[in-house]
Amino acid sequence: MNDQEIGITLPSGHVMRARWIVPKTPNGLKAAVIAIHDIFGYGDDIQRIARRLADNGYAVLAPDLYDQPGARALCVVKTLKAHESGRGEAFVQLETCRQWLLEQTQAPVSKIALMGFCMGGRFALLYAARAPVQVVAPFYGGVPKRASALTGLCPAVGGWGKKDLVYGDHGERLAHHLDTLNVPHDIKTYPHAGHSFMNDHQTFYFRKLGWYSPLRARHDPDAEQDSWRRVLTFFEKTLSA
Repeated sequence: MNDQEIGITLPSGHVMRARWIVPKTPNGLKAAVIAIHDIFGYGDDIQRIARRLADNGYAVLAPDLYDQPGARALCVVKTLKAHESGRGEAFVQLETCRQWLLEQTQAPVSKIALMGFCMGGRFALLYAARAPVQVVAPFYGGVPKRASALTGLCPAVGGWGKKDLVYGDHGERLAHHLDTLNVPHDIKTYPHAGHSFMNDHQTFYFRKLGWYSPLRARHDPDAEQDSWRRVLTFFEKTLSA
């Protein structure tokens, strides 16, 4: 497996860091996944997730959406504003990643998938509705209130935790939108999980205090493993079509 940190030049000229992983044994689908980190940012956990995708034969690019021109704190604020408004530099970063994947020569890529968590789940969903990608896997991110905001969305597979007091009903909202739009999907809400059930951050806040927040954030191994099974099955089916 080729696993390295690289720099991707944005239209502004700024070089954004990203993790680029090429599997030792490709799965033959000629597909790459853009893995989008949660609000805690680019770190060990999104790299863990990226490696699991690579273990299943996908080339994976995990960008640091907080890596923009300017002071780090300001970049985080800009990213969060883009998260709420649906426009901004983060979408330029994702489009640059998509184009980079199609142009690089280390792995054959003709199809693009997205997978995102928390903040990254919403970014994946909104970007997939406007970009030529083949499949998206959003997890516990905010879903627009109106189905029309997702017109043009590709097939989707994802998950939410019902114990999450902020986004717990957004999975059901998304499933309803996708039924309305006639988009193939596998969206599941886990009744005993909260937010961030696929993430496993090794921080005091996440491990000891996350469950006491309104998000009820906590790693849930059972929900995570079931989600991986669903994602990999859905990806293979959709990308093989």
